[in-house]
Amino acid sequence: MREGKVFYKDLFAGVITETGDGDFVFQYDKQYVEEHAREFVTFTMPVTTKPYIENRLFPFFDGLIPEGWLLDIASTNWKINKNDRMGLLLACCRDCIGAVSVIPIQGENEE
Repeated sequence: MREGKVFYKDLFAGVITETGDGDFVFQYDKQYVEEHAREFVTFTMPVTTKPYIENRLFPFFDGLIPEGWLLDIASTNWKINKNDRMGLLLACCRDCIGAVSVIPIQGENEE
């Protein structure tokens, strides 16, 4: 299972998770829901207490991943397969252009 903290305008908005089953879950943080109900990460994912679940990476988050020659550089330097979208999201999207960033959460089995 891999996870990343999602920030919107420097506010902790929630967590994106790739489960062991290959599903993707995005859950807004409870405090964020209470205090920033109108500041959603993307129009397709309004602020709610219910988790968003998909069998592939959500299109909005996939769109944060670099493309073209920049994807080639990231994939080569970090030795991440271009099809490993969650791996690329966690490696490349700490400081994205725009209001959203994703910071990896290190698991117990990771360094």
